[in-house]
Amino acid sequence: MVVGVVAGAVVVAVLVLIGLFKLMWRVAEPNEALIISGSKHRTEGLEEGMGFRIVTGRGTLVLPGVQAVRKLSLDLNETELQVDCVTHQGIPLKVRGVVIFKVGDDFVSIANAARRFLDQQRLMSERVHNVFAGHLRSIVGGLTVEDMIRDREKLTGQTRAACGTEMEKLGLIVDSLQIHEIEDPTGYIQNLAMPHAAAVQRDARIAQAEANRLATEAEQQSYARMAEATRDSEILQAGYQAERDKAAAASQQAGPLAAAAARQEVVVQETRVAELEAHRREQQLQADVRKPADAKAYEKRTLAEAERDARISAAQAKAKETELAAAAEATRVKAAATAEAEATRTRGAASADATRATGQAEAAAAQAKGLAEAEATKAQGLAEAEAIKARAAALAENQEAVVAQQLAEKWPEIVQAGASAFGNVDNMVLLNGADGMGELFAKALTMGGTGLGLARRLLSSMDGKEAAAEGSSPSLNGAVTPPSQRVPVEREN
Repeated sequence: MVVGVVAGAVVVAVLVLIGLFKLMWRVAEPNEALIISGSKHRTEGLEEGMGFRIVTGRGTLVLPGVQAVRKLSLDLNETELQVDCVTHQGIPLKVRGVVIFKVGDDFVSIANAARRFLDQQRLMSERVHNVFAGHLRSIVGGLTVEDMIRDREKLTGQTRAACGTEMEKLGLIVDSLQIHEIEDPTGYIQNLAMPHAAAVQRDARIAQAEANRLATEAEQQSYARMAEATRDSEILQAGYQAERDKAAAASQQAGPLAAAAARQEVVVQETRVAELEAHRREQQLQADVRKPADAKAYEKRTLAEAERDARISAAQAKAKETELAAAAEATRVKAAATAEAEATRTRGAASADATRATGQAEAAAAQAKGLAEAEATKAQGLAEAEAIKARAAALAENQEAVVAQQLAEKWPEIVQAGASAFGNVDNMVLLNGADGMGELFAKALTMGGTGLGLARRLLSSMDGKEAAAEGSSPSLNGAVTPPSQRVPVEREN
């Protein structure tokens, strides 16, 4: 029982002690200082008779009812500065800034701040503002606008130095002082900046113009390189096109040239065939004309001339067709080449080649035509000459037969000439019938030699007609052969 009472008393005593300890023990936070008053204390660095104790960052015992404990904040404080100032030049300005301050960490600063702001900590920012405003007006009054603008650090340093002593007396320290803005109601700063702004604007415009110039030059150079590349590409394409056109023109001309050459060879062969045919017929005429009459020789000559004329006409028609085809193809190729020449300089070279090839084709066609005409004319002249020569040879070898044939052909005229001797006879008595008539007619022819003279005249007139016919023998194309191409023939009278 006694033990229980003792134990209970101990427990109660312990609880009482704990409660008293809690009531007496005070702990200072890191951002505060405890100001303990009510007993005489001596703190290092403080004057005697201060009569209070400062505790920071630790705990202490406080006697309730005997000592009083109050807290002083050590947090940062901020106050904004809005001060109307006048510079050394008499120009009004409005300076806007901010001051960041706090109570010093040393006991002297805490003591000074506790004596001044312990019950008025909320008025601390106002007091600091008033201190800085006064000193800032004083400092700005000794400076010019240019000094303030160009060296704000100087303004800040002078302000902090001027306020340092007073802030120390208040137990405060300035962590930061910043001048945010300097307002100029009169526009002095703006006017002051206008020359510099104009110069900067001028430099900016010059720089922009220079940049534009460089950009334009770069663009022009780029366009020039693009145009050069395009030109080179077009030149290469034109060269390739010219080669293709040249090959196409050569291939197109190859056909007409080959056809013209083939036709020329055909004409030459036909001309040779005509010559051989004429020579064969000439030999045949020489073999057959001796005995047959001139009628058969004339008939064969006419047939030979007709066949020759037909071949010559066919050769001329083919040559003309070749010439027209070559001329048409040359005109088409020349027109195409001329159009291409106007497009590009390179195509002009191809057009020149095509035109030159066309001229060569035309020259070859003209040459083939001239050769065909010359060979045909030569063959005709040779055939006529051989025919005349064969007739002359026949006359020389058997003149009597030829004269008899001519007399037979002209016999009606001879009879008419002999009968004209009896034109004035009114009555004639014939004896012996038909024999008597024949004797009478023979005597009439013998009496005056009329019949013989008439035969000679008929032969002379026949020779004159043959000579005239030889002088105007037709050519291959139906025209009269010029004297320079006639073959002279000697006749025996």
